[in-house]
Amino acid sequence: MKDKVTITLNGFQEDVARGATVSSLIKYFNELDKDLIVERNGRFVYPGEYSETVVDDGDRLEFINPNFGG
Repeated sequence: MKDKVTITLNGFQEDVARGATVSSLIKYFNELDKDLIVERNGRFVYPGEYSETVVDDGDRLEFINPNFGG
């Protein structure tokens, strides 16, 4: 069994630890925006579910920064 899974994060393929949660990925990728929005496979993930939402091989995640300015 491999110890990594491949996900797509914001359009880029990333190999991450098997069993990684949304919460651990937010920390790993240094997402500091307190208003961060997360989608997993096109569905909104509530902030209260970040620590229990485990990513699977082939998942598509989007980290959306609503305060990104423009």
